[in-house]
Amino acid sequence: MHIKDIDLNLLRLFDAVYRTRNVSRAADLLDLTQPAASQALTRLRLLLKDPLFVRAGGGVQPTPQADRLASAVRSALALLEEALNESAQFDPLQSRKVFRIHMSDIGEGRFLPELMVALQHRAPGVQLETLPVPRHEIAQRLDSGAIDFAFGFLPTVKDTQRVQLIQDRYVVLLRAGHPFAARRRTGAALLKDLRQLEFVAVRSHSDTLRILEMQQLQDRIRLTTEHFMVLPSIVRATDLAVVMPRNIARTFAADGGYTLIEPPLPLRDFTVSLHWSRRFEGDPGNQWMRSLITQLFKEP
Repeated sequence: MHIKDIDLNLLRLFDAVYRTRNVSRAADLLDLTQPAASQALTRLRLLLKDPLFVRAGGGVQPTPQADRLASAVRSALALLEEALNESAQFDPLQSRKVFRIHMSDIGEGRFLPELMVALQHRAPGVQLETLPVPRHEIAQRLDSGAIDFAFGFLPTVKDTQRVQLIQDRYVVLLRAGHPFAARRRTGAALLKDLRQLEFVAVRSHSDTLRILEMQQLQDRIRLTTEHFMVLPSIVRATDLAVVMPRNIARTFAADGGYTLIEPPLPLRDFTVSLHWSRRFEGDPGNQWMRSLITQLFKEP
């Protein structure tokens, strides 16, 4: 037989009879008449080609076939009920939902610590998974439900819902005491003098590479890495410079050992936003999580 032949109400009846060991009591639980419950049970017996229950001591006893089915039917009904209830409400203290989020390694460093602390107190059973998604696939992955949110500066991602979190800009991070930072200059003079520096670039963050290319500084790149989070130790130990978001650079500088300079780089200003799909605009879990993220990170 095929699942398409089974009416969900037949499975609910089967589960009720199995739990109560009594057809009349099962009918009462499901608000059915005794004849209707008996007819439905007969249909199920014919479909499964098994008696399922036999009379015994004022009630019924399950057959071996019924015993084999009972656990799977109960689990399936419970899973369906949980899904339907979650679609109507979201209880963060009880939920065990997994949220999947696109963010870069630098985004993980900026947002995850504070977000995980908040979840530990407000939604201890909720899980997060982060995964990088190619930019041209982000909108489609959001619409399909493969990911729930996307963090970042994502100007090419269209047709999503979004909320602006942070206004940021690219700066240059150097080690503390770097001789380049000793000379005071600003504006065009500072921008021109960037050719005195050698840079470490990050392959996975194309915007920083574009900035270096627009300033014709490609020949000044001495190291190209895949991720941002290795940069603090490299910058601190060398005279290499790195173009990176000021918000993150300030976090490094707060621990000491670094200097920030802010030349008028092209494309230096950008916005970090939270993106989600219109399909899930009304989903209670999605609403709760984006409200939490906005509360934690949106600048006034």
